[in-house]
Amino acid sequence: MKRPLEGIRVLDLTQAYSGPFCTMNLADHGAEVIKIETPGKGDQTRGWGPMENDYSGYYAYINRNKKGITLNLKTDEGKEIFTELLKTADVVCENYKVGVLERLGFSYDVMKRINPRIIYGSISGFGLTGDLAPRPAYDIVAQAMSGMMSVTGFADGPPCKIGPSIGDNYTGAYLCMGILMALYEREKTGVGRRIDVAMMDTLFSVMENFVVEYTIAGKTPHRAGNQDPSIAPFDSFHAKDGDFVMGCGTDKMFAALCDAMGKGELSADPRFDTNLHRCDNYAELKPLIEAWTATKTVKELEEIISGMQIPFGEILNIPQAAEHAQTKERNMLWEVFQPGMERHIRIPGTPIKIHGETDAPQKAAPLLGEDTAAILSALGYDAAAISDFRAAGVI
Repeated sequence: MKRPLEGIRVLDLTQAYSGPFCTMNLADHGAEVIKIETPGKGDQTRGWGPMENDYSGYYAYINRNKKGITLNLKTDEGKEIFTELLKTADVVCENYKVGVLERLGFSYDVMKRINPRIIYGSISGFGLTGDLAPRPAYDIVAQAMSGMMSVTGFADGPPCKIGPSIGDNYTGAYLCMGILMALYEREKTGVGRRIDVAMMDTLFSVMENFVVEYTIAGKTPHRAGNQDPSIAPFDSFHAKDGDFVMGCGTDKMFAALCDAMGKGELSADPRFDTNLHRCDNYAELKPLIEAWTATKTVKELEEIISGMQIPFGEILNIPQAAEHAQTKERNMLWEVFQPGMERHIRIPGTPIKIHGETDAPQKAAPLLGEDTAAILSALGYDAAAISDFRAAGVI
């Protein structure tokens, strides 16, 4: 069975994480993604660790399933080649600072004249409008300015960045969704779209109850560790031999937990008889729960709590999560032979499981400029022209 996006060509001008995460997801499901990098230098992540044989494992993960060419867009010849590529493409993705592609002569209006069907997707820190639009940004800036860091961490500690760069990958996922919407619309209209996704917007949009706590209730949310601000108990807890998390989202779940603790009367206690009361009095409730959980191992608690259909999770480190039976069952680590490293490596797979689609990498991430000659040949450039381009630093 074919992959859903076979036949779609994407020109990928992105680097670092947010844009490449978007185009990786398109490539995973069949799109022909042509990663365009600067000659002699390439994507900045080619120097990000872990490194092996001077090749980046970070780059290998985020750029699997893509073709790779080098192209100097500051040269007339580079602009000519990019124009020819545009004529064959469905999508262009970039995450330059706002205005860079326009200064190179490729605004959306110019692209539309070359190819009215083109879909042009951008990721930036703050979007295409507003006083902050020209500023560069990394994930940590978006986490800070969206309000996310202010509510992450424990009450007696400083604002804290969430571990993975969710400002990058979540924004990349949003751009991917926008591109798929535009491709669907184009089937009906024949015309492309301009898509503008900002990292600060993205993280602000996923702040869920924290925002409406302010806009509706007039409160300023604060850091509360692993505790959920609107559900209780919904937190991490100590066991005899480690820590775990659980969440009681209903009164029925809480009553079952109280029975298991041998304290059935707590579910009728006016401090804890509703979710709102439990949230208001959580400082009194948590020690009562941990007095029980501290007497049992994590595995004993998993059997008891999961047995009552209450969501439960052991807190795993990365090696434990990577080697977990469920990770293997879901095929969430792909193995691929990576040129440059000259060996098979394991990288995270796709969580989008489309039944009937092969759940495996199609190719490794490209070496710098790996497919330049083949792609230019397909555009009609002969070997002599390609050699001249190379000598002039165009490719």
